[in-house]
Amino acid sequence: MTTETLETFEELGLSENILKALTEMGFSKPSPIQAQGIPAVMQGSDVIGQAQTGTGKTAAFGIPVLERIDTSSNAVQALVLCPTRELAVQVSEEIGRLAKYMRGVRIEAIYGGDSIDRQIRSLKKGVHIVVGTPGRVMDHMERKTLKFDEVRMMVLDEADEMLDMGFREDIESILADMPEDRQTILFSATMSKPIMSITKRFLNDPTLIKVVRNELTNQNIEQVYFEVKPQAKVEVMTRLIDMHHLKSLLVFCNTKRKVDEIVEDLQLRGYASEGIHGDLRQQQRSNVMSKFKAGVTTILVATDVAARGIDVSGLDGVINYDIPMDEEYYVHRIGRTGRAGMSGKAFSLVARDEKYRLKSIEGYTKVKIEKGVIPSFEDIVGVRKARFVENIAATIKETDDQGLYNDVLEMLHHSGFSTEQIVGAMAQQIMGVQKNEYSDGNLAWEERRGDRDGGRREGGDRFERRSSGGSRFERGGDRRGDDRRPGGSSDRYAPRGDRREAGRDGEPKRQSAPEAGMTRLFLSLGRKDHIMPKDIVGAIAGEANIPGKTIGAIDIYDKFTFVDVPERDARAVLRAMDGNTIKGKPVQIDIAK
Repeated sequence: MTTETLETFEELGLSENILKALTEMGFSKPSPIQAQGIPAVMQGSDVIGQAQTGTGKTAAFGIPVLERIDTSSNAVQALVLCPTRELAVQVSEEIGRLAKYMRGVRIEAIYGGDSIDRQIRSLKKGVHIVVGTPGRVMDHMERKTLKFDEVRMMVLDEADEMLDMGFREDIESILADMPEDRQTILFSATMSKPIMSITKRFLNDPTLIKVVRNELTNQNIEQVYFEVKPQAKVEVMTRLIDMHHLKSLLVFCNTKRKVDEIVEDLQLRGYASEGIHGDLRQQQRSNVMSKFKAGVTTILVATDVAARGIDVSGLDGVINYDIPMDEEYYVHRIGRTGRAGMSGKAFSLVARDEKYRLKSIEGYTKVKIEKGVIPSFEDIVGVRKARFVENIAATIKETDDQGLYNDVLEMLHHSGFSTEQIVGAMAQQIMGVQKNEYSDGNLAWEERRGDRDGGRREGGDRFERRSSGGSRFERGGDRRGDDRRPGGSSDRYAPRGDRREAGRDGEPKRQSAPEAGMTRLFLSLGRKDHIMPKDIVGAIAGEANIPGKTIGAIDIYDKFTFVDVPERDARAVLRAMDGNTIKGKPVQIDIAK
């Protein structure tokens, strides 16, 4: 019997305690990545797993890690690196549930935003499995509070995301500090050149496990897109929520500012919504997630980076308010719904300048996303009326003390109102549907002749396909070679200030203009602050929620730095970095003069 045909976890030869925990967690049959990954990891060989969020990869490495823990020793025996604190918490909790019936196994999540003193105290007491973010793991390494002498297993979870966030040097430093005889397991959604470079350098004859793309496409997810004018997206979103009666929903957008704007708009319309992004403190994030899991909040609005590690079951749907810049993000997003055999809905709101990105996603996923028709104002009024009638009928049937309120109708009759007027006013007040500027208008944008080929649009905007399969949006002219951008050569972040001759006064010579489509920013930190390009990329990508690979050239000088970012993201970067820090040092940032 091959691993692909495994029907039960018992066939994997797992311990009784693990099997008992799996049964309690509701797992009956291994997923493809678990069926292939668990035997490979338990054999002790290095493993590369190509799999997305939602495929069950945490159990694929968590179960073998637990099977090899020796509780007679208090030393750290396994380290799991994750790109974000949310994912670190989720992974540690998942492994904790798997270890529920294993006595003496101690697991600790270490990440920024949590008290490092508390983490130090916990590590001193003895921890077997550490799950952490690269930055905080490096902090503990420098403080000598985290030692790897007895580490037997090292796991890199969502390695591609960690590299996109600028953690490559941290990861390599951590791997270099590990015992040579350790077992290394790497999971990544993509096998990019930087990922392959790490595997060649740090993994020993690894076994490759791949969940192919058609296994990742959940047949239970209804995928539909709507052509929407940008200013009408909130209106269309609320109509879809009402039309499909979505009670538990994740809304994704591309910037932190947009998260706040959407939450405010939804709350003003009476929807129980909360936002989650990089500006929230850990306690705030925990409160938001607790309310969402408890059903107090029904709509969670998030950026892609902040949503890493969010694991909520039973979602009715996902709405892509913005179309993601990266095709991989789309797969991650829609994978949040339609899990465990349940049906789910994935709706995408597509503005005119986002349609080319939707085409890229269809090409990447090999799935045709159907075009939907925006519900009309009359459709929503009809749906609300039907639910109002159902609720009133249910209340009449279930309520025993109706007599307390029976005289209300008579009181209103005495005031001169008819029964029809009274019921109509009550319905309007309870339903909350009111006409607005969008009620009678066409909310979809009109397709122009030039849109059909996905090429030129007004103003000379265009997009080009790269050989790597990604896409880029350009404005006025070609970009220069990829060796100056993430995704190119290994020295792509080498500071230009180190390569160019400075003026006689020690200041840089006159800078050339930034590349087409890019904006140059000024940062008040430089060499004297001991910052490196990866620090800048990590900070901007993490805080502004933009892919690290979109950041352009970086010039580091003694007292300041220039960094090029896409024009469309410049304002978002300025807002995100305002009052922020890089490597613990306050930074001032502005558009370069």
